[in-house]
Amino acid sequence: MAEHLFDAFEPVSSKQWKQQIQYELKGADYNETLVWESPEGIKVKPFYHNDEDTIKLGINTPEKPFSILQNIFVHDVAMSNKRALDTLNRGAESIRFTIENETVSVEDLMQNLPLETTAYFFYLPFLSIDFVNQINAFTNKTKANISIQIDPIGQLIKDGNWFDNLDKDFEKLNSIAKAAVVPFLSINTGTYQNAGANIVQQLAYTLAHVNEYFNRIQNLNQPITIEVSVGTNYFFEIAKLRALRLLFNTLAKEYNHNFDCHIIATPTKRNKTLYDYNVNMLRTTTECMSAILGGANAVANLPYDSLYYKDNEFGDRIARNQLLVLKHESYFDKVNNPADGTYYIENLTQQLAEKALLLFKDIEANGGLISQLIEGTIQKKISESATKEQELFDSGKEVLLGTNKYPNKNDKMKHDLELYPFIKQNPRKTLITPIIEKRLAEKLEQERLNSEE
Repeated sequence: MAEHLFDAFEPVSSKQWKQQIQYELKGADYNETLVWESPEGIKVKPFYHNDEDTIKLGINTPEKPFSILQNIFVHDVAMSNKRALDTLNRGAESIRFTIENETVSVEDLMQNLPLETTAYFFYLPFLSIDFVNQINAFTNKTKANISIQIDPIGQLIKDGNWFDNLDKDFEKLNSIAKAAVVPFLSINTGTYQNAGANIVQQLAYTLAHVNEYFNRIQNLNQPITIEVSVGTNYFFEIAKLRALRLLFNTLAKEYNHNFDCHIIATPTKRNKTLYDYNVNMLRTTTECMSAILGGANAVANLPYDSLYYKDNEFGDRIARNQLLVLKHESYFDKVNNPADGTYYIENLTQQLAEKALLLFKDIEANGGLISQLIEGTIQKKISESATKEQELFDSGKEVLLGTNKYPNKNDKMKHDLELYPFIKQNPRKTLITPIIEKRLAEKLEQERLNSEE
């Protein structure tokens, strides 16, 4: 007969917990001492209890375990094909090719790769009906599991200009939608996070971003990919992905879009550092954990040295192995929807979703995302949020170990830089002010580089 070991203990109510905490505080105010407020305006309590915090949102996260996604930038088709084969043999489970131009041969790129059993994503930083048709033809011929990532609004946000202009871009996108064989639409929300938007802003802008496509594409009968950057606030980031799925499905129902979104998560660049760069591995590990527990379909890790080194085998292997350890040694793939029913995360999810929905409605009431980008409203709001976070970092209240706390003064980086790790200024005429990604440590790192002998 099974013994219920805890039956001997009387249940403790939330009121009793609060009384005990108040006693231990020795007269200090409970709310002022233990309740803190996030940048999103959410008040976080020191404990959550089933007396008053039972929320069951019933979010349907993916039934299949997360996929380990390897990013490959296609400079040379033969080399990229070889690298894809190698990374699949070494633990990667899906591949994302970033293709620079439409001269690439899809057949050559995909030669000898396992086509039906492995998912492939083609990220296209250009808009070409002919190239998409080439991918469609290849997919029809081979039954390959391919998704295309095209995002003209994301191009506008990051670059300041459309591929051509609003009308031409959506004319092409509608033509692609009519002939679609594979999923073709992707929402790149990483720019918002990496530029300093808070979580509510990220969710609301993502929802408004999706809504523009729902309104402007007539035959949107394919799943939509949403790319998310995951920050350092562990539980909030779990809740962010859950809230994103909840909000997306709520909006999609209004348009009779019956596909769940496919979420690809990548660690943020915003908190990554040039000095004491090995700490980046710790940051990306917890961020990947948040992504997995939040229900990401695929996770593409960020190599610890990606700020200053070109793509290299060692950095990629370490990043991939982090995910392999989480999956095969930490068993993060064994439990479906582990955050379901947890008092704290469910409360965070609900509050983030509610606040994001209010902001989304305000954006739509004022013309929608594209109109507010042209007016500069979105850029201003993100800049305000980023400035607040930067002030916290500069004052030492937001800590990056090894950078603004316990830095190694003997650490030298000036002669190890293969890439320029700071904002690149490119003055030119643009339709809107682009949203610029910026890391918190950039100013401090530039000062240190300048002082190196």
